[in-house]
Amino acid sequence: MRTPVCELLGIEQPVVLAPMVAVPQLAAAVSNAGALGMLTLTWSQDVGAVVRETAALTARPFCGNLVLTEDRHGLLGEALEAGLRIVSFFLGDPGAYIEQVHDAGGIVMHTVGTAEEARRAAAAGVDVIVAQGWEAGGHVWGTVATLPLVPAVVDAVAPVPVIAAGGIGDARGVAAVLALGAEMPIHEDYRRRLIAAAETDPQRYPNLYSVGWPDSPHRALRNSTADTWQAAGRPPLAQRPGYGDVIAHFASGEPIVRYEPAPPMTGTTGEIEALSMWAGQSVALARQPQPAADIVAELTSRL
Repeated sequence: MRTPVCELLGIEQPVVLAPMVAVPQLAAAVSNAGALGMLTLTWSQDVGAVVRETAALTARPFCGNLVLTEDRHGLLGEALEAGLRIVSFFLGDPGAYIEQVHDAGGIVMHTVGTAEEARRAAAAGVDVIVAQGWEAGGHVWGTVATLPLVPAVVDAVAPVPVIAAGGIGDARGVAAVLALGAEMPIHEDYRRRLIAAAETDPQRYPNLYSVGWPDSPHRALRNSTADTWQAAGRPPLAQRPGYGDVIAHFASGEPIVRYEPAPPMTGTTGEIEALSMWAGQSVALARQPQPAADIVAELTSRL
């Protein structure tokens, strides 16, 4: 089934990978399966290298995501110079970046949480709107559920194409919230928690994991860090129990402090359970690890 989004983005299946723990291997696997792979570029030390690595793994279109919590013109320029031609923005105003992408012959996607935000983005020149419902995992921009949000956004920005995101996890929902396959380098303890979780397990927190990323609501699995914070009365960051404590390390040796938005990846050591384990409300539909290509095929099997 090819949709207007498929035609615009040059993909075969109407499925887009969420930019959550999205690395070149996973993005390329999704793109090679006919959907749109996505890279998380905001915190990459060498954005150009990440884009080139992905391009070496797939000849099909893929996208790169940037979070607009601060100026990203430099990172965007590096990504475009490396050949990225589909760019996704989240949080903040994309208006100042659209011309830069279009001048490079690229396409701009932007995630919104309300119909009014969608109107502003479309008026600024965004090519594709992503309507993110509050069921989504990881950082969540809005407070409206997916089903009422998507038609409101579609009506607000027509004929600009709209992608639905949040709480969609099997073929009946048409898109994936989580890809639990071998390509996704998450820690095995994290993977086991996701597979065992029920739809009520992920909680929406206003600012729990706020080290370096304040005032950003998100949805994650409940853990000891969340329980300790709530038992203390949800104090601000500097007054929280254990604030500043190093509780884990990435494989590179870089420390992870409590309340940092750093999900456990392959090679992470330390208090894995206490780290941010992003998850959406559709997590209950994930019951076994699968390669990304199998997930794309399953998601589109009923279209």
